[in-house]
Amino acid sequence: MIDIIYVLEMIGIVAFAISGMIVARSKNMDPVGVFTIGFITALGGGTLRDLIMDNHPLYWIKHQELPMLILAMAIVFSYWKRAERLRESRILLPDAIGLGVFSILGAQLALDLGHSLFVASLLGVMTGTFGGALRDTLCNEVPYIFRKDQIYASISFAGCWVYFLCQWLLANEALPLTIGLLFIVIVRLLAVRFDIRLQRDPGNQ
Repeated sequence: MIDIIYVLEMIGIVAFAISGMIVARSKNMDPVGVFTIGFITALGGGTLRDLIMDNHPLYWIKHQELPMLILAMAIVFSYWKRAERLRESRILLPDAIGLGVFSILGAQLALDLGHSLFVASLLGVMTGTFGGALRDTLCNEVPYIFRKDQIYASISFAGCWVYFLCQWLLANEALPLTIGLLFIVIVRLLAVRFDIRLQRDPGNQ
């Protein structure tokens, strides 16, 4: 039987790693930099989650195939000529996918460890946003989570509660995961497409 949680984790890790590597290449980093940014983006949120919940060994230490996969991806990205032409705007879709996957899975792990829904939602947000925040900080960019022109953490938080609601309403395990993930990805893409913000500057109204 396919382990849907593991499959989703792999999708999230690949998506976040790609977003980090695109930014790293746009900053003209060498292969070590590409790997470092990809690794931190993909696994930084999960590492913070595990440290906060005292969940050991850390997920990427328990599953060494994950950093190995990121290393292989970094080598390809570093020597793939077309990667040089990828603009930072290209990170939107993989970043949205990573945000959705890790927000939902982070919240579920917190529930599995006995935490309340509210605490689980906060840990889901941390898991989904921290890797991207580290990526942007190390690449000398203002993280999405802190930008007034972006809705980011709020979408993650809302998506976690959509997931909890679907868990309560639906008996199927996979369907709530899918709905919560798609909610975050689609709302994030729509927010960027239509410039939806929580707050607008008076001069832009």
